[in-house]
Amino acid sequence: MGRLVRAAGLLALAGTVIVGLATSIAAPAVAAAAEGEHSSWGEVAQEMGEILDGAYATYTTGDATAAKDEVDVAYYGYYEKLGFEKVVMAHVSGAAATEAEYEFGLIKKAMLAGEPDTVVRSHVDTLNAILVDQAQQLDGSSDSPIAALGKSLIIILREGFEAILVVGAIVAYLVKSGNRPKVRTVYVGAGIALLASVGLAVAVNALTGLAGANQEIIEGVTVLLAVAMLVWVSNWIASKADAAAWTGYIRGQTQASLTSGSAISLAFVAFLAVFREGAETILFYAALRSQSSGQDTMIWAGLAVGIVLLAGVYLAIRFLAIRIPTGPFFIATSGLLAIMAVAFAGSGIKELQEGGAIQITPLPGVPTVDLLGIYPSAETLATQAGVLALVVAGFWLGLRKARRARDGIVRNETQEVSPDKQLETAP
Repeated sequence: MGRLVRAAGLLALAGTVIVGLATSIAAPAVAAAAEGEHSSWGEVAQEMGEILDGAYATYTTGDATAAKDEVDVAYYGYYEKLGFEKVVMAHVSGAAATEAEYEFGLIKKAMLAGEPDTVVRSHVDTLNAILVDQAQQLDGSSDSPIAALGKSLIIILREGFEAILVVGAIVAYLVKSGNRPKVRTVYVGAGIALLASVGLAVAVNALTGLAGANQEIIEGVTVLLAVAMLVWVSNWIASKADAAAWTGYIRGQTQASLTSGSAISLAFVAFLAVFREGAETILFYAALRSQSSGQDTMIWAGLAVGIVLLAGVYLAIRFLAIRIPTGPFFIATSGLLAIMAVAFAGSGIKELQEGGAIQITPLPGVPTVDLLGIYPSAETLATQAGVLALVVAGFWLGLRKARRARDGIVRNETQEVSPDKQLETAP
């Protein structure tokens, strides 16, 4: 246990240093909205409004494609590139950022569909009002040291909790199933993901070509790939939930119990889970630093406390696994990974919508729940429903497979009993 506690402490320290260094590099680019060319977020909102009004004027001439491209300039060149989106998410709410993002998408959808000028004008006016309101909230906010610490803590817990759950569940599963040597492979996958996250965060701010639709599409595809891997791993673990089936599986394996390919697959799941959150977390902290001037000490303190808490969550998952019977633990682990798959599915589709690869069909009244990947659009919810159905079907088939394996093992063991022994044990 001492080794694990020390490892968790080193992980917390490394995470703080990595995020801190990467944020120091990324922060100047995100802070451009508040410094340099723009003295306030209100100025940014005003310029976006002028671009959107220009896009509407272009649309009234009959050139929908050019008008849509102008809307993209406002979204990718201002709302995202200058850090407006991340600052809104950090200081207002994720729901507020989603509202603006979807309105950008609805304007482009209306333009490409050839909707009447009045419809497009209505969407433009709605978005302008949203942007002005968000800018006023940002410009009017002045973080106290405690507020800066609290926001920093919320960011790391919100962004890191899902990744910790996935990595912790996989590691606990490996230890529980007698595959402790394979844990290192999962750690390597997570470590590579952290470094890749730093590289992506820096690249997004340094290379203009990455800050646009391509970035959103890459993120969306990455998340959906993670969904596929999570569904596969969840169903595979469910198929081993029966104790007898698991015993039979262990007997049929090599000394390490898992093939190298299986271990690499689990490491890849850990990589995708961490990579999905890593780069975004760094950009969130860059945005927070740009808005909370002079509060760096409290921001780093919040980050450090959050990482320590996440390390505690990891240790809790790791040690509780030892005390839970194999069958219930495997079912719970499978269920946890399935929930993560459903949540990731919603987030992945939202990223593709932001990149313009998938259309947006808004569903008024549906709340935004970032933690569960729930967003107010038919496409995100339909995809989540499909993944949920796939998970339930796979879970059911996995349990059936486990029962069949158990029955086969019982029959084989019965047949292996000698005739004399059978007579001795007969009633």
